[in-house]
Amino acid sequence: MSPTLLVMLVMMAVPVAMVLTYSTLSNVIMVKKPEFVGIQNYLTLLGDPIFQKALGQTMVFTVTSVLFHLLLGLTFALMLNSVLLPRIAAALFRVVYILPWVFTASIVVILWQLLLNPNGVINYVLETLNLISSKVEWFSNPSLALGTVIFINIWAGYPFFMISLLAGLQGIPSDLYEAAAIDGAGWRDKLFNITIPQLMPIILAMAMLDFIWNLQQFPIIFLATGGGPLNATETIATYTYNLAFSKREFGLASASGVILFLVSAIIALFYVRHQKARD
Repeated sequence: MSPTLLVMLVMMAVPVAMVLTYSTLSNVIMVKKPEFVGIQNYLTLLGDPIFQKALGQTMVFTVTSVLFHLLLGLTFALMLNSVLLPRIAAALFRVVYILPWVFTASIVVILWQLLLNPNGVINYVLETLNLISSKVEWFSNPSLALGTVIFINIWAGYPFFMISLLAGLQGIPSDLYEAAAIDGAGWRDKLFNITIPQLMPIILAMAMLDFIWNLQQFPIIFLATGGGPLNATETIATYTYNLAFSKREFGLASASGVILFLVSAIIALFYVRHQKARD
């Protein structure tokens, strides 16, 4: 195991230790002899209105994304698992629904930037249906930008839930549904008393993993808006990047990264405990 442990030490443990150290120093990297400032970088961050806004928007982005990933994934999984759907149609829908998961973040953002362009297809359709009176700036309007980015992230991430839940649905014994039908249970009773309880271990595990991933989501937000306009889509990930590579505040950026790391580590701890309990 020593080669693997050595790689993990060099690629993971050492960078984490360096960032933890940098977070307690003044503007490290930019000065030759940075001073030890302790928790001052953390206090500066917590008092920064932009950081506070980014923290709130990160939670809104993460919770909304995870919730709709679950709802859409479960809906499509139930549809694909239905006996009423012909096999050819199910295979076709499965290919279509999984496409967003195949695309890279850059392709996803470019696709939706073209569709949501003021002169794009979405605005044209909405104007044709008389749902809007003028062209909408989906990415440039501060009141719409965060919702637009969340929508894109939901579209790109729901197939992960769909495929996992579909596999779980196919593993539920059919005897349970047959016994429920004999007892006069309807589709709602079967859903809430058989399907969801049987899928709950998978749902909890995926929800925690998805929470960690969306908490750290960077490519889609950065490529779509860069955290703008007017910090309307700023999250901890984009805030940390901008601190480090735009403002050259590497000490503050390290502290911001540590905060994100700690929040993710807490969720990861719950995930590990859940997996151990499940085993």
